[in-house]
Amino acid sequence: MVKCFFAVDLGATSGRTILGYFTPQGLITEEINRFPNHLIETGGHFYWDIYELYRNIVEGLKIAGNKKDTEIISIGIDTWGVDFVCIGKDGGILRQPYAYRDPQTEGAPEKYFKRVPRNEVYELTGIQVMNFNSLFQLDTLRRNNDSALAHADKILFMPDALSYMLTGEMVTEYTIASTAQLVNAHTRKLDSQILKSIGLNEKHFGRFVYPGEIIGSLTPELQQLTGLSAIPVVAVAGHDTASAVAAVPAANKNFAYLSSGTWSLMGVETQAPVINAETEALNFTNEGGVEGTIRLLKNICGMWLLERCRINWGDTSYPDLIAEAEASEPFRNLICPDDKVFDNPANMEETIKKYCKDHNQPAIETRGQLVRCIFESLALRYRQVLENLQRLSPNPIDVLHVIGGGSRNDLLNQWTANAIGIPVVAGPSEATAIGNIMIQAVAAGQAADIASMRQLLSHAIHLKTFYPEHKETWDVAYLQFKTITQ
Repeated sequence: MVKCFFAVDLGATSGRTILGYFTPQGLITEEINRFPNHLIETGGHFYWDIYELYRNIVEGLKIAGNKKDTEIISIGIDTWGVDFVCIGKDGGILRQPYAYRDPQTEGAPEKYFKRVPRNEVYELTGIQVMNFNSLFQLDTLRRNNDSALAHADKILFMPDALSYMLTGEMVTEYTIASTAQLVNAHTRKLDSQILKSIGLNEKHFGRFVYPGEIIGSLTPELQQLTGLSAIPVVAVAGHDTASAVAAVPAANKNFAYLSSGTWSLMGVETQAPVINAETEALNFTNEGGVEGTIRLLKNICGMWLLERCRINWGDTSYPDLIAEAEASEPFRNLICPDDKVFDNPANMEETIKKYCKDHNQPAIETRGQLVRCIFESLALRYRQVLENLQRLSPNPIDVLHVIGGGSRNDLLNQWTANAIGIPVVAGPSEATAIGNIMIQAVAAGQAADIASMRQLLSHAIHLKTFYPEHKETWDVAYLQFKTITQ
């Protein structure tokens, strides 16, 4: 009988469940089911379908429960950040949760900061200001006299809401809560002053837990539905990026990471928050990590740019697009990936073309030119953010670990190494699910800590290293990029 961990990994476009276990030789994983995560658009709002997510998780548990040679030790759930569910006094979900791309929070930070000084919020939380942070979502609901918030007995972040549906236990997991801009970065607890400013208090949230703590066990209802026993549900790093960073196969502390997917999140691990005038001006964030660490990082618009362009390109494969980009003229067009015009335009391809025209660049004429523009601009933006991190990090940065789906993009990885001037180590691509499983394994006593799991991981999976090339050419391109972004 193989004893496995059951990981639920939910992203903003899709989700999956995975079984995993460690052997002396490495990590074995098996995907159980994969499913889309569709936004529901109605009445001028965007919602997540939490019941459909729950149904797919239960389906995964049923499939795993039917595997005769498998015993599930525990279950862990990670999701994207900031979004939450309102729970009534009778324990029922009051409404499908709003999605972070809902337009209701446009301009919300400015409205909040009219009452509470921006610098005070940053000094307490260390969290970058983004209009969809839970703080601004909640303040918007309060101003709009939202009925679900008005009747909420508890507010549960997405992984905690799904754990509640599995166990009947309400918790607030630290890493996911830290994305909300409601947690004090120094005490690692919900901040009463911030909560009071939006008419809430700690009683509106579940028991506060940290990665590795047990939330509860599968309810009798679910045991009957799935054929499983009272399996414990463990609080992993509920924020998917925190789980992904746990799986960085680093040899020591002298590294930066780039979690590369729809978003690119570049950062370093620190033992204490880094909160000062520079991090505030640069809008760096201090999110919760595993084993008491802080993830000092910056959100960068990542593959969102290409994903939105591909909507109009049919079934063209990534290898074809990469080949077209590689064959195109270098540094012909550059954009600032984090310009607000790229947040959610109706037509990303036309928006990029217009941006280049408005910045006196040659007209983009081919798809390869467009893709090359995106990749080179991302690589140069990574250099810009890394230079800031090198000043802010308490440790030197000798290597950049690229994890997530983007780690499979050899061309972008090589261009990133060229741009930043230090080696890039790519992998694992399934970092979030692996980190989820690693935290469960530590909780089960199969490893002493995350550091030992990272050592095992570095030998258990295939990693590819990219070394810098063509330094002078990329230095010139970086000067060109900076004139655009200033």
